[in-house]
Order: sequence, then C-alpha cells, then structure tokens
Amino acid sequence: MNYTEIVATLSQASAFDLFRLRAAIDRVLDQPGWMSAVQARLRVGMSVEYFEPQANRTFKGQLLEMRRKQAVVLDLETRKRWLISYAAINLDGTDVAIREQPEHGLSRHAVAVGDVVGFLDREQQQRSGRILRLNDKTVTLQVGPQQWRVAYALLHRVVESSADGGGLPEPGVLEGASARVLGPEGGK
Repeated sequence: MNYTEIVATLSQASAFDLFRLRAAIDRVLDQPGWMSAVQARLRVGMSVEYFEPQANRTFKGQLLEMRRKQAVVLDLETRKRWLISYAAINLDGTDVAIREQPEHGLSRHAVAVGDVVGFLDREQQQRSGRILRLNDKTVTLQVGPQQWRVAYALLHRVVESSADGGGLPEPGVLEGASARVLGPEGGK
C-alpha cells in the first residue's frame, strides 16, 4: 500500500467520513480470522518489528507472550514490556514511511520520535534537535539542554555530512537554512 497516497486521499474526506472509516477498520481488525493468520506466523521468542502510532515509527522487539487479541513484546531499545495489537506487528517488513511533500517544512507524517531535524530560531540562528514528542501542530525537540516546540512547517531534515565521519550531528546550534520558531518551552 502506498501510505502517502492514502493520506492524501484522506485529507480530502470529511470528519464524518473519517470517523465512519475508522469504525469500519476497527470492526475488521477485531475479526478473529485474520488475527489467527497473524498468530500462525508468530512464535514466542522471535524478533518482531512493530509500529507505534504516537511515535509514528517502528520499534524492534521480542515476542514474549501471545494472548487472545494482543501480544506482549519486549522493546529492545528500552527493555520495557508492551501489550500491543497483533495488527501493529509488521510481519512483512512493510515500509511505513509517509513521504508527502508539504509546501514548506515537514508534515506530521514525515517525522518520527527520535528523528533529528533542524529549524531557524527567532535570532536567525540555525538549530537542530531530536524529536521527543509529536503534537497536533508542533513537535517538541530536545535542543541541547532546552526543549523547544516548533511548528512542522518550520522544520527541515538534517543531512548527515561525510566530513564528520558520517555520524549524526549533536542536537544544538548549526549553520545554514531558514525557518521561524515558536520558541523553547518554558518561555525562553
């Protein structure tokens, strides 16, 4: 499935259409037939990749337990246990990225918690930070010791440089591009 095309189509739907579609999808997800097919491909102890909607990205985990409607997974990054829907498990390694191109900046669907992005602050100084949280209209970034809330339209990708050995830059102040910011959380 091309998620980018689906999101573009959904953006033209009414709120009622979206609500009705969500209800239909929820009903399909609750059907035991396909859930049994997913469970048949899983084994306790196997490595899995699962999608977490709040972070808008996939995580790697280990399947610890299979329950009737949900699975218990150990997140390999945080070592925390999560109860997830079988529908969240990416059995086929599907690319979950949504690559829509907004007029300016990045869209909510184009970024995920943990991504490093850049923006231009009020003093026209280039900054970069790691995404901590996706909000409705802004992202919360960790920029050095501060947290900033920045509108999606003001963000840009931070490209790795071969000059620094290929590693990601430390979040903080960089040189380059342009955007405007809401400012750091806490009023600074």
